[in-house]
Amino acid sequence: MTVLKALCISFSIYSKIPMPQFEWKEKDMRYTLCFFPWIGLLIGAVQIGWFMLYEILLKKGVVHHSILFSLIGTSIPLLISGGFHFDGYMDTMDAIHSYKSKEEKLEILKDPHIGAFSVIMAILYELFYVGFFSEIHLIQTITIVASSFVMSRCFSGLSVIFFKSARGGSLSFFSKTADKNIVAGSLIVQLIMVYGFLLYLFSIKGLIVIAISIVMYLYYNWYSKKQFGGITGDVAGWFVTLFELVILMFALVVTEMPNLI
Repeated sequence: MTVLKALCISFSIYSKIPMPQFEWKEKDMRYTLCFFPWIGLLIGAVQIGWFMLYEILLKKGVVHHSILFSLIGTSIPLLISGGFHFDGYMDTMDAIHSYKSKEEKLEILKDPHIGAFSVIMAILYELFYVGFFSEIHLIQTITIVASSFVMSRCFSGLSVIFFKSARGGSLSFFSKTADKNIVAGSLIVQLIMVYGFLLYLFSIKGLIVIAISIVMYLYYNWYSKKQFGGITGDVAGWFVTLFELVILMFALVVTEMPNLI
């Protein structure tokens, strides 16, 4: 029952999927992060489903290659997650572009008001994502993109366990309440399964994507320490969001632009 409650809590926090309502107890929070990647799996499955549906509609002449495909594809992660991570991305962009001290940046992260750089960087992000997504024409590409939503959440969960926390808050709470051995083991197993899936389907191309994902995780650790002295919930959201854009870009490079590598 505790595991089932942890699943419901994870989807309640990190997605807009309706879940049964009950009183959250600390013991129910121990395994919440284990199910974090499952939300990414759902997002990826819906994106693949949208790609396949659009291909059918395209062949029947109902639609044509247009902005519709990329706009809906881009909106799927936001609709399912409720923009949970994108909110952190925007707050983090505000803090980073303030060019102030670590302490002042942490204060900016707590500020509920939206700043100019937050809006600017959000618009730029979505323009990049829509643009790159519009170039997807192969099932191999969308499959790699779908895997990014699982990988990003595996890495984000592992960062909660292993990275230094910059301050208290919800992320610190999850770090303290989580059964760290089980959570870390679960996330690592899920990450290895995704890696095995990528290697089995894509061989060298999959290996390139895996290498990029590891580089991104290491960059996340280094950059969060440099900018904030550690991670926060907002910074974790920034990483998830940035990670998914970078994997989208490299998915296109390895599958649809092979002459570039």
